[in-house]
Amino acid sequence: MPTKDEYLARPLADRIERLRTTPDELAARLHERSDPALSRRPGARSWSPKEIVCHLRDVEELFTTRFCTMLAVDDPTILTLSATPEVLAAWGIVGSVGHPLDPDRWAEERQYLRNDAAEALAAFRRRRQELLSLLEALSTAQWKRGGIHPMDGRLSMADWAASLAAHDDNHLDQLTRALDGRP
Repeated sequence: MPTKDEYLARPLADRIERLRTTPDELAARLHERSDPALSRRPGARSWSPKEIVCHLRDVEELFTTRFCTMLAVDDPTILTLSATPEVLAAWGIVGSVGHPLDPDRWAEERQYLRNDAAEALAAFRRRRQELLSLLEALSTAQWKRGGIHPMDGRLSMADWAASLAAHDDNHLDQLTRALDGRP
């Protein structure tokens, strides 16, 4: 499973190919699985396969917004899960508000376990195709546009694509473990 840094060392086409193949890989792993099997958490603090698919669906929307923002605004600051309390405060996120990108919060508040896994996968597939259409239309100059990551500094669109590709791999691995009953 390549890391973000390993994707950064690879051609951009490899990142795009990872993004392109993820929906089919998800579908193959979920094929003919029952709702109880997809809803079962392999450990108390681990996500079920259904929660993983819902997370990928929702992160797809987040990354699409990030890419569109980087196209529209020169070097915007991008809110990420790794943001420190100081960075969150600059965004007006203080006190008991909680981090708006907290994936566990999303899973609970968006009731991932009540979602239909096939519908979540279909929505992810649609959103991924929309993102791929956007990315495949980018010019060389647009791929160099970027956003400011609160911990890593300026990242180009190509760098963010590497991050999303590694995110896909991470959750495909997590999904395999969850389907096998391993945290």
